[in-house]
Amino acid sequence: MKYGIAVATSADSWKVVQRAEELGFHSAWFYDTQLLNADVFVGMAAAAMKTSKVRLGTGVLIPSNRIAPVTANALGSLNKLAPGRIDFGIGTGFTGRRTMGLKAMTLAEMREYIRIVYALLAEETTSWTFEGKERRIRFLNPEIDAINTKDPIPLYVSAFGPKTRRLAAELGGAWINFASNTRRAVTAAQDMAAAWAEAGRPAEKLHCAALTLGCVLEDGEPFDSPRAIAQAGPLPAAVLHDLTEQDAEKPGSARVPSSMRESFEIYRDLYQSYRPEDARYLTLHRGHMMFLRDDERHAITADLMRDLTFTGTPAALREKLEALEAAGYDQWVVQLTQGNEDAIEDWARLFGLGGR
Repeated sequence: MKYGIAVATSADSWKVVQRAEELGFHSAWFYDTQLLNADVFVGMAAAAMKTSKVRLGTGVLIPSNRIAPVTANALGSLNKLAPGRIDFGIGTGFTGRRTMGLKAMTLAEMREYIRIVYALLAEETTSWTFEGKERRIRFLNPEIDAINTKDPIPLYVSAFGPKTRRLAAELGGAWINFASNTRRAVTAAQDMAAAWAEAGRPAEKLHCAALTLGCVLEDGEPFDSPRAIAQAGPLPAAVLHDLTEQDAEKPGSARVPSSMRESFEIYRDLYQSYRPEDARYLTLHRGHMMFLRDDERHAITADLMRDLTFTGTPAALREKLEALEAAGYDQWVVQLTQGNEDAIEDWARLFGLGGR
């Protein structure tokens, strides 16, 4: 198992990424969430200049945030700064689109976007439809060595549902799963392995990465301690943000487990109080995956923290890691929340990493 960190990108994310490299972490993933975080490529470029070993990935890039030629150019530019250390994670969009009141992109749109990015990185001339017209595009002067198209940039597809997992298998990309529950993470890995086999791909070529939030508890520390809430509380909140918007779009459509019903009803009432009425998402997603707002804190219970985050004692977490590795995950990534970056030391000890 390889271990990584994820960050809600800021201009100085390089500081914690630099520490991750010193401790022996394999990777650092940067969120692409405009209006909440700093620009993903700015944060990654700074980290590329301050590190020499750790892999740097978009975790994950949202296609509608920028046109495909710009993304290909940015990836090539990063690959020049950090040769062979760049990973291209991509998804149809949750936070990165919901912050603007938009739904996820279609799989067809994402597939085409990926095709264009990799055609350009292969220095091919390719077709690209923009502003209603198909055009031919390519990098015009790669020979001047301003960007790096030679070192490979692996593809990671964020896939929460069966159709997206099958797209990942079709494309032969690695798989990213956001794991909010260990049991569901194992079930999803089993489905991903089935999709991979259906696509006729060898099992040993499948790479599975999981992102999560959590807290390494001290003996006797409750799941909803202030420290645990600060480090992991944004994850169950994000799950409830999603369920709340599903219900708002189509009342009764959200599949809410009985264990979450009380918290869901709190969020549903909060959502109805947000103004303006036609842009309630502006308040709902404030702090999304970064911190808990004062109005939502009381909805995040110890039970939710236990069930939806990677929180527990070192012994309990190691047991979960063994089960996840047995299920096929070969990379486990923990997000560090801003102001709680020192938790990286706890995770390094749990993962048995060396470093200094």
